[in-house]
Amino acid sequence: MRKIYIVGIVASGKTTMARQLSRQLNVPWHELDNIVYHQTDEGRIKRTPKEQQEVIEDIDRGGGWIFEGVDRTSYRCLYEMADTIIVLDPPLWKRRYRIFVRYVKQQLGIEQCGYKSDLKMLRMMYRWTNEFERNRADFEMRLTPYREKLVRIADLKELRWERAGG
Repeated sequence: MRKIYIVGIVASGKTTMARQLSRQLNVPWHELDNIVYHQTDEGRIKRTPKEQQEVIEDIDRGGGWIFEGVDRTSYRCLYEMADTIIVLDPPLWKRRYRIFVRYVKQQLGIEQCGYKSDLKMLRMMYRWTNEFERNRADFEMRLTPYREKLVRIADLKELRWERAGG
């Protein structure tokens, strides 16, 4: 059974990798943002941390999975549950560039997103990125017990994606 947790900060390539791995391995992937924010007829509703963990546990009972998201307290159960933890860690300059390009594409209607793409969100993404860098040592310490199942990737372009069976 394959259980893969892809973790990284904003614009590190989590969704791109999850989508590719899901296709290649034929394993469903889940964006953790969609577990935090549940879509209802009234709009996006934020689940409590306990509700988030319950959703994760329900998915886990169903077999193999790929989860992708940031290092949020309510997701930390995934470090234990995963067979493989992939840490995406491109250089800071590249993440900052990707955040800006993503914002521009969203404003032009080229790229869709599940949140309100505005200047406030753009500033938040840069703030989260800076906070991650300031607190990087804490993140690294949380990963220490899982060294044996950790894979670090700095650049997705270095990976070769091959079709299964071909």
